[in-house]
Amino acid sequence: MRQEKITLDIVLDDQNVCEKIEWDATQKPEPGTEQAKAISLAIWDGWGKGTLKIDLWTKQMEVLEMKRFCIETISGLADMIRVATGDEIMAMDMENICKRMQDRLEEEVKQAK
Repeated sequence: MRQEKITLDIVLDDQNVCEKIEWDATQKPEPGTEQAKAISLAIWDGWGKGTLKIDLWTKQMEVLEMKRFCIETISGLADMIRVATGDEIMAMDMENICKRMQDRLEEEVKQAK
C-alpha cells in the first residue's frame, strides 16, 4: 500500500484574516512548498453523512481571480460527478452553469475596461 501526504500551512493576522497559504504534496512534480492565494477543501464525513468544508483566501486574492477560482472549482466538480457516478446530465448541468458564469465574468471584465 502506498501512502501520500498533503500539507497546508496557513498564516493568519491578528484579526484571524488569512495572510498566507502554503501547500506541499508528496506527488507534486517539483519538491518544496508552493504559495496559493485560495483553497477550497471539502471532505465527506461518512459517519455524519455530510460535507465538512474549509474555504480560505488571502488578502492578495483579487475579486476577478476569486470568481475564476469558483468557476474552475465547479467545473472540476462536474468532471468529478461524471467520473465518479457516470451522471452525464448532472455534469452537463454544472458545465452549463460554468459557461453562464464565464460569460458573465467576461462581460464584467469588458465593462471594467
